[in-house]
Amino acid sequence: MDILQYTFFQKALIGILLISIVAAIIGSYIVTRRMVFIAGGLTHASFGGLGIGYYAGISPTLSALIFAIITALGIEFSSRTRRIREDSAIALFWAVGMAVGIIFIFLTPGYTPGLSEFLFGNILTITISDITLFAIYALVLLIYTILQYRPILYTAFDTDFARIKGINTHRINIIMMLLIAVGVVLSIRLIGIMLLMSVLTLPQIIAELFTTRFKYIMLLSGIISLLGSIIGLFISAIIAVPTGACIVVVLVLMYAIAKGAHTIHTRHIKAVNARQ
Repeated sequence: MDILQYTFFQKALIGILLISIVAAIIGSYIVTRRMVFIAGGLTHASFGGLGIGYYAGISPTLSALIFAIITALGIEFSSRTRRIREDSAIALFWAVGMAVGIIFIFLTPGYTPGLSEFLFGNILTITISDITLFAIYALVLLIYTILQYRPILYTAFDTDFARIKGINTHRINIIMMLLIAVGVVLSIRLIGIMLLMSVLTLPQIIAELFTTRFKYIMLLSGIISLLGSIIGLFISAIIAVPTGACIVVVLVLMYAIAKGAHTIHTRHIKAVNARQ
């Protein structure tokens, strides 16, 4: 427990809290809308922005953000016009982003510092400016979700029903896609391109084993994400391995335990009902 005395570890804990809040909201939305691969599509597509940023000598985070926003709007536009299926659009942008990123990383002369952090994440390197920026984003996301809870809920579960209710589903989708894109890019350096999709989806999958109500899925997945991330952070500090990978392994183990407990409980209920 002596590690809690270190400032970098304290900042990492604050970062985990903020990421858990963000992941609970945007993760619940994409899982409910059955758009799990949108997280993977945006993270991998933003790699193209990273490559361009390194090659052009500008902020990789800024260029990745621009690339992610273009990808989010492109996926939404493609699926809305029905010129291409949503999953096909995600796969297209995913492939293009990775290809562009690899080409520009290869063309960048010399060493590309910080690339491994974007690929695999390192929350222990989080700074005060990172925390401030993430806190502002989390606050904006939280306020928007509270103010537009029912439109978001209806759009996530049934877009056609939401339209009948007079909800502008196109606007909700655009805003949520933009918020997801920003959240993904802000989280990339802390969690990593390779692991972020797991952090945005595994807690929600676990939560759905116990509840089907949207607000409870968000609340429970936030708690699960926070708990799993803290355990993963301590384990990574003890055995000296990447934090992001430890967090994902812990979340997978939590899912296995939850799934087993849910299966046993379901069988018990069926047995009781059969005897009655």
